[in-house]
Amino acid sequence: MTQITSVADALVDEWLSLPEVATRLDMPIGRIKQLLRDRKLIAVTRPCGDRAIPAAFIHGGQIVKGLSGTLTVLFDCGFADEEALRWLFTSDDTLPGTPIEALYAHRGTEVNRRAQALAF
Repeated sequence: MTQITSVADALVDEWLSLPEVATRLDMPIGRIKQLLRDRKLIAVTRPCGDRAIPAAFIHGGQIVKGLSGTLTVLFDCGFADEEALRWLFTSDDTLPGTPIEALYAHRGTEVNRRAQALAF
């Protein structure tokens, strides 16, 4: 479990505890923990000591479409959890907006292209 810096923490507007994520996804907490182990979601320890997942990863009772694939690309590029989180929530004028906002707008292919470009 990664402890993030206050700078990375401030990039995320809303955080959810694991039980809150389980409720929003209508899944048992054990399934949420499996998603974390499989790196389909990431949870971090915030500066206050709470383990949390960004609320922006959940939309309409589901994990945002394309998020798990983007996380896989970022981790394959060597990103740590905090680095992936920073990348997803940092504005990119060429998208425009942040990569997580682009995923919401169903522009996952473009987000993944940018993530893959980070490896080169």
